[in-house]
Amino acid sequence: MASSGEEPRSGSPCRAGTGTQPPPTADGAQLDAAEDFEVLEEEEDEDLSELPPLEAVGRPQAPPRGDTHPPGTGEAAEDPQEWLDVLGSGLLKKKTLVPGQGVDTRPHKGQDVTVRLRAALEDGTVVEENPALTFTLGDCDVLQALDLCVQLLEMGETALIVSDAKYCYGAQGRSPDIPPNAALTLEVELLAAQDTPDLEMLSGKEKIELANRKRERGNFFYQQADYVLAINSYDIALKIISSSSKVDFSPDEEAELLDVKVKCLNNLAASQLKLDHYEAALKSCNLVLEHQPGNIKALFRKGKVLAQQGEYREAIPILKAALKLEPSNKTIHAELSKLVKKHADQKNVETEMYRKMLGNPSAAGTPGKCKDKLPWSIPWKWLFGATAIALGGVALSVVIAARN
Repeated sequence: MASSGEEPRSGSPCRAGTGTQPPPTADGAQLDAAEDFEVLEEEEDEDLSELPPLEAVGRPQAPPRGDTHPPGTGEAAEDPQEWLDVLGSGLLKKKTLVPGQGVDTRPHKGQDVTVRLRAALEDGTVVEENPALTFTLGDCDVLQALDLCVQLLEMGETALIVSDAKYCYGAQGRSPDIPPNAALTLEVELLAAQDTPDLEMLSGKEKIELANRKRERGNFFYQQADYVLAINSYDIALKIISSSSKVDFSPDEEAELLDVKVKCLNNLAASQLKLDHYEAALKSCNLVLEHQPGNIKALFRKGKVLAQQGEYREAIPILKAALKLEPSNKTIHAELSKLVKKHADQKNVETEMYRKMLGNPSAAGTPGKCKDKLPWSIPWKWLFGATAIALGGVALSVVIAARN
């Protein structure tokens, strides 16, 4: 697969969020390998019923001001009247610790916001502190609990947020400091909010870095089995890459942007396959193949999509093309063998169906049948001839009688 060289290193996408490029970590390096994650391997279908929805949060009146309490003290249970139930489910609550500058100063979706963040487990163990975390509000760049609640903060406000694991790190947690299914308490202060930069004015390097951050966030959601949110992040990255520009890019930057685009489309197709969105996945694969006709992952996924749609005749040559490019790939071998067998079974079923529709024509042409019908053919010929002679005689008699 075409590559534009070493990808930009980034912090683990499991972190709460990245506004500016964080320092490299081992997790980030592992995620970047082999186009972020290898999806040619067969993966078990996972239960998506618990995926967090993309809720649209309104802007209710500011909650009553309460006293400051350290995170993880269980204050939500002691003073429920001071807490705002953000989603109405009790899984995400917010309480103001320090009042802000008014409702009119709340940030809006699409703006870049900067917050001070302190995250702790229920026992008070601090797992993250960031004095100036910057992210785009509403793009799912950070924990969903943070993304949803910052929209309700006033400028300068400090708030306490208590969130169920569903809106944090879910069933997988974050090794080594956040266990699976762990609720978190976040102390957040809104420091700044401003409009995002004009995409048309971004340099090639800036556009590549921004698109990569969105793509890496999509990879995080994919690995968390949050395929809906993964698709959202990949779509945002693709919109950034495809946006018009008033700045000239170098050939190397153009090539790297194309490389990021292909990765996003490939990963988008993988996420769409997980949700059985076959037509959308097929479109994503075809877009990859327009740029790179020999892209093995796109060929493999296109073959899988066609197979899922029952188009075995079309899927088999596509998988053969992928296998020709990588003959040692056992996954493609297994998928191709499975499709060839299914196609043969399908042909046998169709042949039997047509034979029944046509009244078993193969049996009608056997020699035995011809012998049985042969004795009946001669009397019918004689009968036809005798009838013709009799009719001719009658006609001749009528003509003679008419002349007389």
